[in-house]
Amino acid sequence: MLIEENKPLAPFTTFGIGGPARWFAEAASEEEIAEAAAWAGERRVPLFVLGGGSNLLVSDAGFDGLVLRIGLRGILAMNTPDETGQAEQRIYRVAAGEDWNGFVQRTVLENCAGIECLAGIPGTAGGTPVQNVGAYGQEVASAIERVRAYDLQKHEFVEFAAAECGFAYRRSRFNSEDRGRYIVTRVDYRLTPGGAPTRRYAELQKAFPEGVQPSLAEVAAQVRLIRQAKGMLIVEGDSDCRSAGSFFKNPIVTDEQFRQIADAVEKAPPRFPAGPEAENQGQVKFPAAWLIEQAGFAKGYALGAAAISSRHTLALVNRGGASAAEILALAGQITAAVEERFGIRLEMEPVMLGF
Repeated sequence: MLIEENKPLAPFTTFGIGGPARWFAEAASEEEIAEAAAWAGERRVPLFVLGGGSNLLVSDAGFDGLVLRIGLRGILAMNTPDETGQAEQRIYRVAAGEDWNGFVQRTVLENCAGIECLAGIPGTAGGTPVQNVGAYGQEVASAIERVRAYDLQKHEFVEFAAAECGFAYRRSRFNSEDRGRYIVTRVDYRLTPGGAPTRRYAELQKAFPEGVQPSLAEVAAQVRLIRQAKGMLIVEGDSDCRSAGSFFKNPIVTDEQFRQIADAVEKAPPRFPAGPEAENQGQVKFPAAWLIEQAGFAKGYALGAAAISSRHTLALVNRGGASAAEILALAGQITAAVEERFGIRLEMEPVMLGF
């Protein structure tokens, strides 16, 4: 395994921002992952695992440690009965370095339902369980069967059933209580051959008139169109695409907090289900984009070379030559204004490296 020194990290991120890694390596096998972890452990240097770089902001100073890029490839598909033993389902065993959008396209072409609304999301398969990636009415938590990973504490490979992953809104054990402990090497997804596409999201319901039964491919294509209209689809040369996707999480608030905010504005604000567990606790999901706009920030607002996307309030973009410091300064302005007006502290979504 080749270990490089002072490797620029900006080209490996969708933001296109950040300084160099002190050391850099790419692992093409599980053996190389274990080798890289041992190398970092012996030298007592910090280790960071890099996937597609789509949910990452690297500091201008870079990272004084080893960045390990996951390059494992391969997809194995297996048919299996469902829990009733009657209907057939398909397990896709996907190496962590596989391109996520490419994998979604394959499942759609093979007419397997379960992740079609996650089309167009940049990154790799290994990153999906970490953040419990979700969009347009779906989350990977509903499709994941099993996650295989390398345990940096016990120095062994382990596997977790979906129920052991601690999935919640944009959360899992891998980015919360066990952050930094595991390196995901493979994810198994259980999908439904011939299943109907998910159309919970309002814009998808509008796109297909009542009575029309769209195919998985049609729904996935519509999702990509929606993402492109919001600057959330990677398009070469489009400055609105130089981002980390949604920079802020949609906050989950209590019913009482929601009512207080609704009483303070003229038009009733939108609200979304926050999941069964949160709803049972009297909580709802509040759109961060609405809060940002109500706090006085419009699409296209800029601070130096950092800006709010001209198409989506939740995305902060690099207009060309932006520094990480400029991105964080803009994010700080936004969070301070939202907290001052509504008493809600927005949580940043991207992983911060080197700060």
